Formats: sequence, C-alpha cells, structure tokens
Amino acid sequence: MGKRDELIAKYAADLKSKCGMEPDMDLLTKVTIGCGPAIYNADAETVAASDKSELETVKNNFLVKKLGLADGPELMDAIDAVVETYGRSERNKYRAVVYYMLTKHFRKEAAYG
Repeated sequence: MGKRDELIAKYAADLKSKCGMEPDMDLLTKVTIGCGPAIYNADAETVAASDKSELETVKNNFLVKKLGLADGPELMDAIDAVVETYGRSERNKYRAVVYYMLTKHFRKEAAYG
C-alpha cells in the first residue's frame, strides 16, 4: 500500500468517524488525486478553518475554478457548513476531506468524471 492509499484510508476514516458519512471511495480517491502534492505537505494537507484568507482560497481555487461554481455568499455558507460538520474543534481538517464534502454538497461529482 502506497503513501497515497494510506492517506485515502485516513481520510475515509475521518469521514466516517468525524463527519458521520459513508465515503464514496471512488470519488474520495479522485478528489485526493486532484489535491496533487499538497496532501504530502504537513501545512498544505489541512485547511485552517479559522483563517479567513485560507477559506477565500478554498472558495476561489476549488469551488469557483475546479467545480465551476459562480461566486456568491452560498459558497462561504457551504464552507462553513462543512467545517461545522467536520467539527470546529477538530484540529486537523484534511483538505481532501473538506473538498470531498464540498463536492458532495454541490453535487459536482461530475467535475471528477
């Protein structure tokens, strides 16, 4: 089992235990691959939910550019909802897990088709 497979298993465990959802492993794998080398960098693999500029980056680079959504207040509302689901007190909010939940929230699985 490679490093990426180990990370995907860790993200799936987070989705089950911390977010209460059964992950679609195929989609989770595609989202993880889509994160690129960021998943191997301790700083980049997590989303700093208390950092407004970090959340803006998630909104602009992921929701608008990757998923093709129009910018609007509902995007930040969705990010807030995902952070709430993950748990505000949860220190490590993995980028792949956040992106996976946002992809599911907006029903944009086709972006990874």
